Amino acid sequence: MRNRILRKGSSRNRNAIATVAFIGLGAMGVPMVANLEKAGFRVRTYDVNGKGNCASGREAAEGAQVLVTMLPNGAIVREAVLQALPGLARGAIVLDMSSSDPAGTRELSRRLARRGIELVDAPVSGAVIGARNATLAIMVGGSPRAFERVRPVLEAMGRQIFHVGPTGAGHAVKALNNYLGAVGTIAGFEALLIARKFGLDPEPMLAAINASTGRNSTTERKIPRDILPGTFASGFRLALMAKDVGIAAGLAKGLGLKTPFLATTLRTWKAAQRALPADADHVEIYKVQEALALGRAMGQEARRKARSGRRSTRRAPSRGRKLPSRAAAARRSPARRRLRLST
Repeated sequence: MRNRILRKGSSRNRNAIATVAFIGLGAMGVPMVANLEKAGFRVRTYDVNGKGNCASGREAAEGAQVLVTMLPNGAIVREAVLQALPGLARGAIVLDMSSSDPAGTRELSRRLARRGIELVDAPVSGAVIGARNATLAIMVGGSPRAFERVRPVLEAMGRQIFHVGPTGAGHAVKALNNYLGAVGTIAGFEALLIARKFGLDPEPMLAAINASTGRNSTTERKIPRDILPGTFASGFRLALMAKDVGIAAGLAKGLGLKTPFLATTLRTWKAAQRALPADADHVEIYKVQEALALGRAMGQEARRKARSGRRSTRRAPSRGRKLPSRAAAARRSPARRRLRLST
């Protein structure tokens, strides 16, 4: 299928869809809802944490022609959609804008089809700032007919909209995009670590790279905005990046492909996820990479230090136990096991 790239203002019959249900009012969902309302849609909202103007997903779905989900993963999407399903009429469309597993998306699509409801997967790229400014890039999977129906809804939230194939294709493209982004992130951060050790000034170095073939979102945005000033606040959690790389790895495995570099990338992000706090921003992987580059362990003590600013201390042995040697302790260290990234 030829990919379609759509921009704001290109759709017709904007009044065909009047009411949109929206489940998932997190960092991305709240500004996306605001943009839908700004575009003139009536939005019925629900979140499991009690936010929204409806008391349940089912109530939010009542009277809506489109149900949008923006949730952490496919399992949560499936649960939310099935709970809302009694409120949806035949002919409605479920628009999953989360990052979900393509296989699970297709399974849910088949289940919804038995009720006369279509599923369109439309994950996004652009982080919180893109959600606020309605400049998200949106990768859409679904039938051409369903895609045309939801296009006005998508255009209220995104700047570039790509119809990449049938149901599940959007989630596949999103996973592959984030795999590439994950690789670019750790490569860019390692380059920065090398540059600093060599004594390079990062700013002119980045200016040169960003005018050359090595530029990517990490050199253009993450390093100057999040690493150099020490803010570490891109708005995208590390756990979600690790999840998306895992989806790409699962997709490759399901297709019978051997992808060793993808496997190594996934191990790197999973190790960082274990070493950092659960709510860590994905750019905080730089802290783990820095620890590895300098030969330091990054485990529970480092996590506590990052939270409290206190220096970590070595724990005394319990009564009756002999204190192990430094070498033995290092060999058995969970932190070192977690950060062993080689195959």
